[in-house]
Amino acid sequence: MLDINSKIIVDNKEYEIIKLLGKGKGGYSYLARFNNEFYVVKKIHHEPCSYYSFGNKIQSEYDDYKHLLNLGIRIPKMIYIDFEQEIIIKEYIDGDTIFDIVLKDEMKEQYYIQIKKMCEILYRNSTNIDYFPTNFVVQNEILYYIDYECNKYMEEWNFENWGIKYWYKTKELEEYINSKG
Repeated sequence: MLDINSKIIVDNKEYEIIKLLGKGKGGYSYLARFNNEFYVVKKIHHEPCSYYSFGNKIQSEYDDYKHLLNLGIRIPKMIYIDFEQEIIIKEYIDGDTIFDIVLKDEMKEQYYIQIKKMCEILYRNSTNIDYFPTNFVVQNEILYYIDYECNKYMEEWNFENWGIKYWYKTKELEEYINSKG
């Protein structure tokens, strides 16, 4: 884990760590600044995850990024990847997550339309992504998948059978919120 207000050097550039954006199965993501521009610094972690198994996490991030990019899924641009330090520098997509939008009762039909269009592309290419709403940001009414994780398509983990349970105020979303304290 990186310290807030610390600095990290990646690709001979010094990024100031501003705040933790979130922790996922594979790493910690931070808002960072370099030359008065914002970026996301993702630092891979090797903490155990009881429900998911990993191979080489940093290589998987790179491979998944390339796969999603080739499919035309809206994702933040990968600026740089440091395989040795296991750090990724990403474009920062400024906006609210779908998670926050749902909690604020500001969900719009157009966000569902956009995720369904993403699903059409993904399913046609035997791919699932992590549909949890913290992985999606809306910027200027455009939906972005801000994670790079993707997996071989399995019906039980598609949007309609799993993800959608968290895109509304459902018992599953309530249970998730309560589990976080």
